[in-house]
Amino acid sequence: MNVVYGGILGFIVALALGPIFIPALHRLKFSQTIRDQGPQSHLKKQGTPTMGGLLFLLPLPLAVLLFAPDSGKAWVLVGLIWSYGVIGLADDVLKVVFKRPLGLKAREKLFFQIVFASIFCWLAANQFHANGPYVLPFHAGTVSLGWLFGPLSVLAILGSGNAVNLTDGLDGLAAGAMVLSMAFFAFWGIIRNDIALALVSTVLIGSLIGFMRYNIHPAQVFMGDTGSLALGAALAASAVISRTTLVLPLIGLLFVLETLSVIIQVIGFKLTGKRVFRMSPLHHHFELGGWTEERVVAVFWLIAAAGATMAWWI
Repeated sequence: MNVVYGGILGFIVALALGPIFIPALHRLKFSQTIRDQGPQSHLKKQGTPTMGGLLFLLPLPLAVLLFAPDSGKAWVLVGLIWSYGVIGLADDVLKVVFKRPLGLKAREKLFFQIVFASIFCWLAANQFHANGPYVLPFHAGTVSLGWLFGPLSVLAILGSGNAVNLTDGLDGLAAGAMVLSMAFFAFWGIIRNDIALALVSTVLIGSLIGFMRYNIHPAQVFMGDTGSLALGAALAASAVISRTTLVLPLIGLLFVLETLSVIIQVIGFKLTGKRVFRMSPLHHHFELGGWTEERVVAVFWLIAAAGATMAWWI
C-alpha cells in the first residue's frame, strides 16, 4: 500500500506546489527564452516560467522519507535523479538568470553527468547486484554483461537524459510520455516485489500527473533542463537497477525516435546539404506539416504507450 500512497502523495504535493511555485517564478522572471530557429507558433510562449521540474522532483525524497526511509536502493535512485536535476537547474539558472544562452558548457555538463552516472552504477552493481543476469527480449532468458555493465549503463543514463531533453519541446509531451514509460517500472517493481523501484516509479508518475495540470497546452510552466535531465536519468536508472537495460529502447521508444530524428537530420544535411525532416526533433516536423500541438502530443503519447506495452510483452 505504501507504493499507492507514494503515488497519491506525489500527485497532491506537485498539484499543491503549482499555485505557490509558478507565481514565484513569474516574480523572479525565471522565464523561458524561445529560440527564433524553432516553429514561429512557439514565439507566443515567450515569458512562460521554466524550472518547473522542481514540482515533480520535490515529492521524491519526501515520499521515500515517509514510506521507505531505510531503503538504500530508493535513496540511490533518488540521488541520481536529483543529481541530474541539479545539473539541469544549474543550466537553467545560467540561461535565465545570468543570460548565458547556452547555459553550462557541453563539456561541463557531460563531465558531471558521467561522474554521477558512474557513482550510481558502481553502487547499483556492488550494493544491489544490478550487474547480475540481464533480461533478454522475446523471453530468450538472461545474459551476463560482465565488464560491459559499467560502460553500457553509464551510456544508457547519458543517452536517456539527453533524449528526454530533446523530447521536451511541446506542452505536456515529455511529462506524459514519461508517465507511460515509468508505468512499466512501477508494474515491474510490484510484480518482482522490488518495493524501492515501485515506490520511486509511482511517486514520479503521481508527481508528473500533478505537474501536467500546469504543463499541458497552454502550458503555465515548463519543466526546463531541471526536469528533463532528471526524468531521463530516472528512466535509465530504473532500467539499470531492474536489469532491463537491453529493452530500454522499447520502454522509452518515443525518446529514441526523437533522438534518431536529430541524428538523421544532422548527418543527412552534412552529406547531401538537404534536410530529411522539415525540422528536428521529430515533433517539430509534424507541427510544420500542419498538425496542431495537441494532436502531435496525443499521437506521440500513443507511441510511448505502444513502446512500453511492447517492452512488457517481449
